Amino acid sequence: MAVNSTNTPLTSGEQLVDLSKLFAAIGRYKWRIILLAIVSAICAALIAQNMTPIYRSTATLLIEAQAARAIKIEEVYGFNSSQEEYYLTQFEILKSRSIAERVYDELSLAGHPALQSKPTLYRQAMNFVKTQLGIKEEVIADSELSSALTRKRRLDGFSRSIQISPVRKTQLVNLSFQSSDPRLAQSVANAIGEAYIASQLDARLGITQKANSWLGGRLGELRERLEQSEARLEAFRAEHNLVDVEGVTALDARELERLNEELTDARSKKTKAEGFLALVRQFDQHDIAGLESLPEITSHPSVQNVKREVMAVERKFSELSKVYGPKHPKMIAVQAELLTVNNSLRQQIGRLIEGIEKEAQSAARRLAALEQQFNRTKTAFSSLGSVESDYRRLQREVETNQLLFESFFARQKETEVTGDFDAPIARFTDRAVLPSEPVKPNKKMIVMLTFVSTLLLGTVLALLQDAFNDTIKNTADTEQELAQCALGHLPRSKKKKNEQLRSLAYFDPKQRRYSEAVRNIRTAMSLMALDKPLQVIEVTSSVPQEGKTTVSMNLAFAYAALERVLLIDADLRKPAVGARCKLPSYQPGLANVLAKTASLEECIVRDVQDGVDVMPAGAVPLNPMELLAGSGMQSLLQQLKGQYDKIIIDTAPVQAVSDPLLLAPLADAVVLVVKAERTRIPVIKHTLGQLHQAHARMYGVVLNQVKSDKAEPYYGNYGA
Repeated sequence: MAVNSTNTPLTSGEQLVDLSKLFAAIGRYKWRIILLAIVSAICAALIAQNMTPIYRSTATLLIEAQAARAIKIEEVYGFNSSQEEYYLTQFEILKSRSIAERVYDELSLAGHPALQSKPTLYRQAMNFVKTQLGIKEEVIADSELSSALTRKRRLDGFSRSIQISPVRKTQLVNLSFQSSDPRLAQSVANAIGEAYIASQLDARLGITQKANSWLGGRLGELRERLEQSEARLEAFRAEHNLVDVEGVTALDARELERLNEELTDARSKKTKAEGFLALVRQFDQHDIAGLESLPEITSHPSVQNVKREVMAVERKFSELSKVYGPKHPKMIAVQAELLTVNNSLRQQIGRLIEGIEKEAQSAARRLAALEQQFNRTKTAFSSLGSVESDYRRLQREVETNQLLFESFFARQKETEVTGDFDAPIARFTDRAVLPSEPVKPNKKMIVMLTFVSTLLLGTVLALLQDAFNDTIKNTADTEQELAQCALGHLPRSKKKKNEQLRSLAYFDPKQRRYSEAVRNIRTAMSLMALDKPLQVIEVTSSVPQEGKTTVSMNLAFAYAALERVLLIDADLRKPAVGARCKLPSYQPGLANVLAKTASLEECIVRDVQDGVDVMPAGAVPLNPMELLAGSGMQSLLQQLKGQYDKIIIDTAPVQAVSDPLLLAPLADAVVLVVKAERTRIPVIKHTLGQLHQAHARMYGVVLNQVKSDKAEPYYGNYGA
């Protein structure tokens, strides 16, 4: 029994995609694919031959990094290659509509014949349809608007023919133009570069003029501001009698420093005198001994001189007292001298104390005077500081205005000097030349691509058609898709023959492959019936025109070579066996036997073809189903089994009528004829389901009219 491979799991050695099926599908449509590719290539060649040749001319432009200046000679030739954004901006300017419009106007291209756009095939078709339908295009009443739209449309077409191609990692850019006129392509490519250079120079000239005008206006304002600030500074000097504000402030600062030093010294002296007086006042003025103990008194030079005299007299008194008595005139004289010296010491100390008191008073008065003078000088210095601050502010204002004026003045002079230097921002490295060969159409490439693409498209369409083609193509499909035994296949004749010749193909010596295929079907059925009877064989199909009558007749011829065979035409609706066997239409047959209007012998035509007896359908009845459903058919078959070894019944299609289902239980074997690549698998499966429900003994499927190149090469190169 056949196994449905669609229900079996894939093993590791099986492929998810059966490449052999893909190649087989391509092989079935290979001549169609090749023919389609050849026809498409011929059409492409004809179209390419009639296409207008398009020429391209290219100019190369070098874009400088920045505009050169005449004041520095190295800037005239130098450039900075790090400004990537600058170059991208220039490339976009080259692609701009303003450049294209400038070239369009300068070359007067509005009426050039090479730029007159021809209507496309779609536009021509739409115009033709509108003309046939009587539809008139809307006409714009405004002539200015109409001309503007026409100009815009032509300018857009002109812009699309311009190609701007920057050369990678360089400052070069290629300017190309395509046209059917080679001279126009050359002139436009050069004109694009010239228009770009001219537009940049015009823009720079306009900027320079605006800069000069603006700088001139600003210079007048700055000059007036500078004069006003200088006048305010002079008025301030005159108001405060300032000659050199830096010298005045320096003198006052030194005076303050000197007064501060004197004030410190006066305070020190006053403090010292007052401290000495405080010590002296602790002793009585007549307490010479106590006063002498003070270091401040003893250290005074005048007191020290007197003290030396006192000590000398005391030493003299001590020496004389050792020699003379108190009454001695020398002793009296020494005593008088000692008294005088002590009085002198006392007087000297008194004068010293008095002098210190006066010194303290003088120091106090001097300190007060110095403090007053210091305060006055300090006040004057403070007021002078605010004057100096105002003076500095006015002076800075003058300096700032002076700097701005000089800067703007220098920039204006520089602009005036360099404004007339028209250094181009770009220059041609290669100008466009007259093209000699068109760039398109590339006829060879068009034909080649059309041929290859059509081959690929045809292959894809063939695979798609094969994928969506759910018909039986070969015996392998019979077993895999229908789960039925493939009894064999019958090849299709290369030459178209009528039904009469196809029915007798078994005896045609030119169709030995066909006769051999019929024998193989006979052999397959015989092998399947080794252990069971095989006497009545019903041949049917799913739909009409599948070749069931042809199979029935040739199978009968094949069995007739070995056994006694009767061929019964049980298709009481559209009988065909009698006509193919050239029997008269009035020949009685199966319908007559079942209706008992003729005897069995009258309904059987003996030895129609090499030992094959035929029972035609007979007179077509009004109720064929009731006629076949009765017990007469079963009785007839029982009677015929005693006379014939094989009874082959040709029945109507199952999907057309139910007659085959009534006869299926009476047959020992039911053979389903399927026309290759015609009947859909769901229809065949539905037919098989109906036969199984009718308890038919299905033997298998015969695949009819298989193309010889798709059939298995089993029989050798016999005749077709």
